[in-house]
Amino acid sequence: MDALFYLTSFAILLVIGILCTILSEKIKLPNILLLVLTGILIGHIRYYGRQLIQFSPIFLTSVGILALVMIIFDASSRFKLREFDTFSFRALKLVGIFLILNLILLTISVSLIFNVSNIFLAMMFAALMSGTAPDVVLTMLKQTKNRVIELLNIESIINTPLIVLIPFIILDLFQDYSKEFFFSKFLESAGPFLQQFVTGIGAGILVGIVIFKIMRTKYSERLSPLALITAALITYILAENLKGNGVLAVTTLGLFFGNVYVREKETLHEFSYMFANSLEIIVFILLGIIIDFPLEFWFISKSILLFIIYLVIRYMSVQLCFSKLNYSFKEKLFMTLNIPKGIAVAVVVFILATYNIPGIITLLDIIVAFIVYSIILSTIVTKLSRNFLEAETQ
Repeated sequence: MDALFYLTSFAILLVIGILCTILSEKIKLPNILLLVLTGILIGHIRYYGRQLIQFSPIFLTSVGILALVMIIFDASSRFKLREFDTFSFRALKLVGIFLILNLILLTISVSLIFNVSNIFLAMMFAALMSGTAPDVVLTMLKQTKNRVIELLNIESIINTPLIVLIPFIILDLFQDYSKEFFFSKFLESAGPFLQQFVTGIGAGILVGIVIFKIMRTKYSERLSPLALITAALITYILAENLKGNGVLAVTTLGLFFGNVYVREKETLHEFSYMFANSLEIIVFILLGIIIDFPLEFWFISKSILLFIIYLVIRYMSVQLCFSKLNYSFKEKLFMTLNIPKGIAVAVVVFILATYNIPGIITLLDIIVAFIVYSIILSTIVTKLSRNFLEAETQ
């Protein structure tokens, strides 16, 4: 009976997701926005005092990780290393400045506005909000050719592994900080932190060498797409089992795939995009369902205030990073306002929702609010992109 219930619920969500996607194309809005809002609406529907649609935490986490793996692989595989080299230093600098300012200023802001007494939870939220989403940015701006757009694309690829990794490092510090001197615990985390990066990159390169050496000479309509999915999953699993960063490993594998010769690469690209997009539909509807988003004036007003502070921090980061470079005020403003959140944030929310930590529910609510606000703002800015960007070509 449980299996039938889950299958029925899953089928209903797929139908709703397809309808939302069709509607989003008609009204020219990102489907992620409609999916999250639809999930929030479904989450507030009660049947005999319980949510209408429910899934087990293990199922939610598994679906989220699978979606994360495929979407990160698809996004990174479409990026060429030559383009990455052109803007990588500037993007990396922006990622670092934005992360540091968020860890300081956004941590303080969320603690004061929402009375978050647990500094570790506030820092975890700040780190997570430092990310931008490759899936949202690349989809919304894929027809635009501009140096600012390219930089945002690179930034999103660089920061995604960080925003998935850092919140859980902070969580580990929180779980152990009372057992020993905090600074010594922090120093102990530096080694494993570097190990996660080295192991993640190594796992991505290793699997890439093996699988793509075979795919350079052989192609099968039935097996090659399946081999691509399997390679991405094996890369993530291998890196995680070796105490590495699975997201970074998949990013490395995607970059590897995008920059080596593989037979029928365009066909495989199309398949990976379709598969990732299907998973994305489920993830964002489920995100709205599992987080009991409070539709109350006090929460919405406070979260909007915090989001405005967040935008000020973003502009400060952009200004510090590009003050000596030839970027106009409008271009800087475009980089400030175009910061949508996506699948990486959604997956972390899935996992954090399974933790029984006092005060974490409030932060999960704020994260969902930020996802909605950031996508709405990015949509408006993108539609007005001609007013921000010079020499733009469609």
